[in-house]
Amino acid sequence: MTPRLRGNLLLLLTASIWGFAFVAQRMGADHMGPYAFNAARFTLGAVSLLPVIVLMDALRGRGTLPAAEGGTGGERTRAALPAALLAGTVLFVASSLQQYSLAWTTAGKAGFITGLYIVLVPILGMALRHRTTAMTWVGAALAAGGLHVLSVREGFTLAPGDGFVLVSALFWATHILLVDRFTSLDPLRFSALQFATTALLSLTGALVFEGPAPFAGLSGALAPVFYGGVFSVGVAYTLQVFGQRGARPAAAAIILSLEAVFAAIGGILLLGEPFTWREATGFGLMLAGILVSQWAGPTPTSGPAGAVPEPVDAYGHPLPPDDQPRDRPRNQPR
Repeated sequence: MTPRLRGNLLLLLTASIWGFAFVAQRMGADHMGPYAFNAARFTLGAVSLLPVIVLMDALRGRGTLPAAEGGTGGERTRAALPAALLAGTVLFVASSLQQYSLAWTTAGKAGFITGLYIVLVPILGMALRHRTTAMTWVGAALAAGGLHVLSVREGFTLAPGDGFVLVSALFWATHILLVDRFTSLDPLRFSALQFATTALLSLTGALVFEGPAPFAGLSGALAPVFYGGVFSVGVAYTLQVFGQRGARPAAAAIILSLEAVFAAIGGILLLGEPFTWREATGFGLMLAGILVSQWAGPTPTSGPAGAVPEPVDAYGHPLPPDDQPRDRPRNQPR
């Protein structure tokens, strides 16, 4: 399995977990405020990674696993801390705005507007001097169209809550680009530290804005918090870090946007929502966007006339050696 395929599969699994988490978030919102709910689930997510970190360090110490790059566990923690503080802060803003907006707008509108990060990622990437191929833009447009068909109903307007979701989409896109920048760090330590940062900021928000007893409804939201903490946070966000090691951010954004498809599936299976032509059309457009985004042509080259450019991925970067055919030289086209 090539690094890119492995990364894409991990991101697909991440999207499925996040999609079904919309059901948990809706259930949790009936019992807790947005800050309290996020504080509980991100705390649980951070704590759920601690045994894994301890186990991995113990196995490396015994020689069962190869030594990790970046020095000792303490050195890797210190190296990941500044990046985790930044990523955790962005994650706090994005998740808070999204959860808060659900009190003001419909879940369908929130799902579509949040999914706009698939378009914002390549736009922001251009500001960072990333090269984006035409097929990435086509794939993003198809996926955005699929999200629109899946989530938007008649009378689409920009209500006050929609504005909060729109701003959150910008922060989700920023978070994807940040994770792409920090993939060289210890993924487990980076994930745990960013979750702890988000949990601490959410706890502060709960104590300041949600009354003297923000966690009074926790007993009624144990199942949503458990799923949201262990799976949506602890597992999925960590899979995102591992997955983006083998995938470029623009393609990763399109794959992660499939959470809307899985959210629709969760609604059908768990909430009894009907499966109509809108869902079928949306699924088709989303899958088409995924496939098109992975179908990348060569980028222009500044080499001599007639030179054959190296194969590139959907974000315009040369493919890693393991992701290219083994039966011909690397500088030949696919």
